[in-house]
Amino acid sequence: MRKKDDEKERSIKEAVIKLILEEGFHGASISKIAKMAGVSPATVYIYYENKENMLQNIYNEYSEDIFDYLLSCVDLKMDGQQLIEILIRSYYNYIIQNKEIFSFVEQFSNCPSLVNSCSGKKGVCHIYSLIEDMKKKQIIKNYRYDNLLAIIFYPVKAIAVDNHKSEAERADLLKEMIIIIQDAVLIQ
Repeated sequence: MRKKDDEKERSIKEAVIKLILEEGFHGASISKIAKMAGVSPATVYIYYENKENMLQNIYNEYSEDIFDYLLSCVDLKMDGQQLIEILIRSYYNYIIQNKEIFSFVEQFSNCPSLVNSCSGKKGVCHIYSLIEDMKKKQIIKNYRYDNLLAIIFYPVKAIAVDNHKSEAERADLLKEMIIIIQDAVLIQ
């Protein structure tokens, strides 16, 4: 059996993301991915058993990276306002710094036939635990998790992906959104 090479695997992942964003899921064939990655189609199969498995593995890895990044920015000694602000700013920064990866994860997560066959994510469970802890400490209102996640993260995503606004305009919107979200979810 041939040995795996981290550089080849990284090239394959980059090719997958680029092709998915350019041509969609159906346009990204194994042969196109291999060509763009500079490897043979047989090499792709060393890393992934098939295209669906490849897409799911890459999606799981990068969606977990988002949660890991968010949680790495949090200090549990922070007060509620700081926690909410750091979650918002971290999410915004991740999106800005990883536009292609974020777009791939978003596109994949909006495709039910693909995302439904993925295993549960550990990272989101850690976010739920963080929110549960904030609820127990009466820092955050006792709303449902899905609503809290929507209130905290969806408006931030809308600001980050708005290419019609300048960086300064998005920064002003983000600053105001932090205050709006803090007012909405924190116990005063």
